[in-house]
Amino acid sequence: MGIGWEILLKATSTNALHNSLARFDPPKCDENTRVELIHEIGTWIEDRDAPTQLLCMTGAAGSGKSALQQTVAEGCSKKGILAASFFFNTGDNTRNNISTIIPTLAYQLGQKSAALRKMIGATVEDDALIFEQSLRTQIEKLILIPVARLPPHELASLPYAILIDGLDECNKERDQRALLRAIHESFLNQRSIFRIFLASRPELAIFDALEPGGHLYGIVHPIRLSDDWDATADIRLTVRRNFMEIGLRRRWKHSWFTEEDVEAIVAAASGQYVYAATVIRYVSEPRRSPPERLRTILASQSGSDRGTKPFALLDLLYTLVLTNAREGYEAIDNRPDFLHRPSVAMSE
Repeated sequence: MGIGWEILLKATSTNALHNSLARFDPPKCDENTRVELIHEIGTWIEDRDAPTQLLCMTGAAGSGKSALQQTVAEGCSKKGILAASFFFNTGDNTRNNISTIIPTLAYQLGQKSAALRKMIGATVEDDALIFEQSLRTQIEKLILIPVARLPPHELASLPYAILIDGLDECNKERDQRALLRAIHESFLNQRSIFRIFLASRPELAIFDALEPGGHLYGIVHPIRLSDDWDATADIRLTVRRNFMEIGLRRRWKHSWFTEEDVEAIVAAASGQYVYAATVIRYVSEPRRSPPERLRTILASQSGSDRGTKPFALLDLLYTLVLTNAREGYEAIDNRPDFLHRPSVAMSE
């Protein structure tokens, strides 16, 4: 391993990989859910002759974008077509900006081909300040030019799917715009071999790019989760299956929930996976009573103003979860044996 490759590794965000330890147990689509949508995305990725090279999936917070990205990434990996992935996260300084995305993509490509690894490393060794240059320059020097130099037989077998999740979690709007522009001017304009699947909330940077007059208008494959896909049936399946698994884990002989309970959760979710996922985590917490917690959630839903404020129930649910967590910690803090332990430890 040369000096250039070592420099690249230091500029890489391993936390952003689809299989990174930092993202252990990432959200994924439940079995037999989002089947048609996953099929559409997968078919688009594998259609090497399609007129578009960029698929932009937009959806509100909690609509399941990251779960879809993770599921598709794992599927592409199993098929041997995943070239690289990058999962933005606003709370992680190694992946909440654009400084690490190109070296991270280049690193993954280098792992797929020894010839690419050698060329990428040599490029960095020749110009150690390359990561201070524009995104377009980095893409061209670290990805497109090395790939173009591969012999035909190796190019034909190179994985080609690039997945980028959570563009909206890149902290600066100008950086979001810069990345979209760089993708357009490099990967798309030069008709590279890569198929790029990008997901984001419909915030200003991507909204402007995809709207009529925007630089990506008409040249991408758009998927709008909120408008084009109804997740109600899939949310119902996910809630029912997870509630059944809770009963099986506890070895209960009789069902601890009713179909009306499931429908109430589905209605409250209003198409947002994040609501259902939060309910499932809350009621399945060890050392707590799932039926009691479910009753508490259902009681909190009554009398809400969901009609005028679609996320009111989600706000109530988060308030409930946080309140219970605080009360749990306070109960531990106030236990005599808990309070006594530090003094015992200090006296030993």
